[in-house]
Amino acid sequence: MKGIFISFEGSDGSGKSTQFKLFADYLRNNEFEIVLTREPGGTPISEDIRKILLDPSNTEMDPMTEVLLFAASRAQHVSQLIKPSLEEGKIVLCDRFLDSSIAYQGYGRQMGDCVRIINEYAVRGIMPDITFFLDLDPDEGRKRNVAAGKKDRMELEMMEFHKRVYTGYKELAEIYKNRFVTIDASKSIECVAEEVRSHFERYISGKR
Repeated sequence: MKGIFISFEGSDGSGKSTQFKLFADYLRNNEFEIVLTREPGGTPISEDIRKILLDPSNTEMDPMTEVLLFAASRAQHVSQLIKPSLEEGKIVLCDRFLDSSIAYQGYGRQMGDCVRIINEYAVRGIMPDITFFLDLDPDEGRKRNVAAGKKDRMELEMMEFHKRVYTGYKELAEIYKNRFVTIDASKSIECVAEEVRSHFERYISGKR
């Protein structure tokens, strides 16, 4: 792969999507060729699956159905968009990737290691070079989401679910220290954005 694959991860309300957009602006301003995408989603088929996954009315969804739908969306996403873009030498920015499934379904839904195993088939060896993990206590994240009026199916889950998700992210950050960059998301938006930019610049300098 000639490109660079960067994912943004974090619990609901961590400011992940805000930082994703700010970093994309920074890359554009510095004339990098980038592809912006998200999970679930990123392709027409994957976006259709996203609607099913996040629809608040789908309260009867079985946890394994959820795992498989996320993996199906990701398989299409990798095949149709992410892998070709990396082969063309582009920087791919993804708002959530496989780590989200491990945190939300593996830990949050308590589905265990089957989530990782299933998704190994979906990603076909394509994993981020850098994962920015915006670390924020789930209680604070819930307060931010309430203030913003967010209410998709995941965000409506009980606090115990979100605490398990947070535990999952913290453990993943320890396991994958070679690619996880943990940033204190309780800091100001600009401080977090500066940390993201600084790490990327160090990474790029090391590749040249």
